[in-house]
Amino acid sequence: MRESIFFSSIRAFFLMLFGLLGLLVGLVLIAIAVGGMSETIEGEPEIKYTYTPEILANSSGIRKKLSKDSPVILKLNINGIIGVDKLTHQAIEQQLIESREQVLENRVKAILLYIDSPGGTVVDADAIYRSIKRYKETYKVPVYAYVDGLCASGGMYIACAADKIYASNASIIGSVGVIIPSILNFYQLLEKIGVQSITLYEGKGKDDLNPMRPWRKGEEDNIKDAIAYYYGSFVDIVAANRPLLDKTKLINDYGANVYPAALAQEYGYIDEANANLDLTLKMLAEKIEVKDDDYQFIVLESKSWLSEIFGGVNGINGSFDLLKGKITHQVILTPDTHPQLMNQYLYLYKP
Repeated sequence: MRESIFFSSIRAFFLMLFGLLGLLVGLVLIAIAVGGMSETIEGEPEIKYTYTPEILANSSGIRKKLSKDSPVILKLNINGIIGVDKLTHQAIEQQLIESREQVLENRVKAILLYIDSPGGTVVDADAIYRSIKRYKETYKVPVYAYVDGLCASGGMYIACAADKIYASNASIIGSVGVIIPSILNFYQLLEKIGVQSITLYEGKGKDDLNPMRPWRKGEEDNIKDAIAYYYGSFVDIVAANRPLLDKTKLINDYGANVYPAALAQEYGYIDEANANLDLTLKMLAEKIEVKDDDYQFIVLESKSWLSEIFGGVNGINGSFDLLKGKITHQVILTPDTHPQLMNQYLYLYKP
């Protein structure tokens, strides 16, 4: 007896459904098994590695496996909003730690920062900058930066850890400044529709800029003082690491504006415009005195795609919410409205 189209469709649907459920269960079991392998038989924890080396093409476009003693140029990707997802201080610090271990032990001779970022949180930008500077000074390795798109605000802050900054001709550089997410006041709206609120607190200033009441004169002063402090630190970092950039002009003329690469070079933000990744790599290889075919260009990638699905990088922002029966909807209008940037001081370019 021939099967009707209806029952045939129902059967195909359930076969697909149970197949997907079986796949998900299998992935969960594999993840549990992989996690269980991280302990020794005695129950003592082992050193866990989050990243694995991936060989990239050198400045000649060649990717080949060299000896285990060949020098390495390490690529650090500073792509996206700093302080969000994979671009956190913890993630970069972990890459720097693992770059001195296992197959890379004593092999990293230089670092290339690959930058395309509008900036992000003050805390993460500063911590990443200091981690790179500490690494550079501890292991005596040169650090070059290549800007491919945008190097603004916190991106510029991190770029200051580099000895040289190269950029593509289409790149935009600058935005030395500090901002916080916009603070709205809803008092007049609530009063109009007849809604009242009360905020209970202790401590002078704890209720400053409460959006549910009229603001008092001067209650924003504490936040403005913090912004001024972070701005002063930013200017000092740039002035100390970019000696061709006039500090007085930076404050009074350039401000938090951004500039095309050619103009950024003229002002002293970067060392060379109209560059490319191959040229930057070649210059860096010459700096460490190795020939183009005698080094490996390596990036550290997340070790397991399972961690991306179930736990994210370092267990951050990657939980597989579908398995928990939870789906989160987000509408992000501008970079500073990202949930992880709220209530933060930001080195962030937001036109």
